Amino acid sequence: MIERRPLGRLGGANHGWLNAKHHFSFAGYHDPGRMGWGALRVWNDDTIAPSTGFPPHAHADMEIITYVREGAITHQDNLGNHGRTEAGDMQVMSAGSGIRHSEYNLEAGPTTIFQIWIIPNQQGGPPAWDAKPFPKNDRSGRFVTLASGMPGDEDALPIRADARVLGATLKAGEAVDYGFGADRRGYLVPAKGKVEVNGMALDAGDGAAVRDVSILHITAIEDAEVILVDAAP
Repeated sequence: MIERRPLGRLGGANHGWLNAKHHFSFAGYHDPGRMGWGALRVWNDDTIAPSTGFPPHAHADMEIITYVREGAITHQDNLGNHGRTEAGDMQVMSAGSGIRHSEYNLEAGPTTIFQIWIIPNQQGGPPAWDAKPFPKNDRSGRFVTLASGMPGDEDALPIRADARVLGATLKAGEAVDYGFGADRRGYLVPAKGKVEVNGMALDAGDGAAVRDVSILHITAIEDAEVILVDAAP
């Protein structure tokens, strides 16, 4: 089963400084049929105005992954971490027993991000933050694991969840496959461009919820960039 979730039908709100689209229930948007997808709990498509952002606030017991699509995001937390993550790169935060952080767009133009929350394998533990650049040439025409808590993904940013986050860039006409294990859940969103997923057309920002599918076949209708989460049920 693959269910298309068009960007224009997602929940969300425009707060002026933040224009947020929610693939799953979040904040003021509540849909009992969209409380998550396996271990994947949140996928927000956020546009943050220049010189604004999320002021210091707290989290616990959640793996929070930020993929920067355009611009850059500047992170600071109460552990002393400080970093700037640019377009095409990713940061991860294991909230663990508790962390307080801020995320600001200090750039001259808007910053767009995918904010992805995944339920951890266990509660508690020391909080942590990390970021890593991922040169796009490394994932041209293939999926590269960007963040993972699964065996064999030691080169990816670590998360404490039975899940992995992957990225691929495709030129028009190029295709890539991804195989799922039994009972896994997948969620794919094109960050840029138009693609077909097992024959289903997706525009940039559309979601595809995947279940009971062994192979995903993704073909780029135009130059595209896609992000995929493979999560436990």
